[in-house]
Amino acid sequence: MSATESWWLPKHEESQQNKQQESSSPADYGCNKTIAIMSNAQPAEPVSDIPKYLLELGVTEECKKLIMSLPTEKGWVANHLHQYQGFWHTTRQLQAVLACQRHFQAQDTDIFLITTPKSGTTWLKAIVFALMNRFQYPNTHTHHHPLLSENPHVLVPFLELGLYIDGQVGDFTTFTSPRLFGTHLPFVSLPDTVKNSTCKLVYMCRNPKDTFVSLWHFTNKLRTNGTNSLEETFDKFTRGVSLYGPFWDHVLGYWKQSLENPERVLFLKYEEMKEQPKVQVLKLAEFLGRPFSLEEEIDGILKLCSFENLSNLEVNKTGKLASGEDYNTFFRRGDVGDGKNHLSPQMIKKFDQITQQKLHGYGLKF
Repeated sequence: MSATESWWLPKHEESQQNKQQESSSPADYGCNKTIAIMSNAQPAEPVSDIPKYLLELGVTEECKKLIMSLPTEKGWVANHLHQYQGFWHTTRQLQAVLACQRHFQAQDTDIFLITTPKSGTTWLKAIVFALMNRFQYPNTHTHHHPLLSENPHVLVPFLELGLYIDGQVGDFTTFTSPRLFGTHLPFVSLPDTVKNSTCKLVYMCRNPKDTFVSLWHFTNKLRTNGTNSLEETFDKFTRGVSLYGPFWDHVLGYWKQSLENPERVLFLKYEEMKEQPKVQVLKLAEFLGRPFSLEEEIDGILKLCSFENLSNLEVNKTGKLASGEDYNTFFRRGDVGDGKNHLSPQMIKKFDQITQQKLHGYGLKF
């Protein structure tokens, strides 16, 4: 791409570009008192029929100059993906990553829930929110529980995709400790204040074949003009050109950290969470310093946070994020092994070869 090529979407009126998205202050939800940017509050008056997650508003000159020096490829949904610190981001996301890295101040009590896209992010957020707030909301079956009326992405906001998106600088004054955040950032791109703190990092990964198929379905739902073919996105994904990819580098970064700093980084597998949810949630609670007593009941949390229950809640079927994504796009099947239903034998073989090559010698297997 030449240095003079326009990589951003057509400009809108300057006054519209500078509008700030409203934030809401829902009832006290324990760990995260205020949901700040990722809320049910609707964004300011839309600038066009294009969903907000496709707009590239208020991109700074600094970001534009940086992008001109970065490898750039055609995106899956947005116009372009840019490779920054070894990983791929849309223009909108990259601007938020830079702001997050510059401004976020971590606290030692913070908890970060980290995944690659479509690796059980929504599920993990729901489980940890319910776990950390179980004394405030002990009756998981009553309509008073926040998970019955709010989407998990509202209750546990994304750091870069929620609190620093579109030129925002997150307001954390009403958050209560421990603060819960979600992020897709690779370890190398975490803000320095996070790396240098003693906050907890919970990482959940998923089999790359299932992750790819889920991401392919998800991104096609977000597209407004046609769909990407399985073959085209397979080529991109296996080359590492996907949101926050390369997938294998992302996973390996946190796997290494979990081996070097097990008291700070807990590494979970989606498949093990599905197979033994009680065992994994007990381990998660222990890691986060909120162990279950012998008298406590864990089944209520498991039922509340099950894929079947979350996907059938009215709020998750009809709601929408302020940035425009429908809540129901975050729920499809959640099955283990669904990749084999879509991939050819040749694709499966290539996935296995890349996984073996990338992870060989590190003790991590799928």
